Amino acid sequence: MPTAKQLADIGCKTFSTSMILLTVYRGYLCGVRAYRYFQQCSLQRQDAEEQKTSGVL
Repeated sequence: MPTAKQLADIGCKTFSTSMILLTVYRGYLCGVRAYRYFQQCSLQRQDAEEQKTSGVL
């Protein structure tokens, strides 16, 4: 049967691991959001350029 110290160590390691996984997942979500944001900016810039050139013709 595990002692109180062993249980506390297991709990601490489990908590630390879950926090690490949440941090990694949050970083992934942040990266995806930034990618989509810059992709959208690029598309808007291209649309603006197309409207300028079509207006000149």
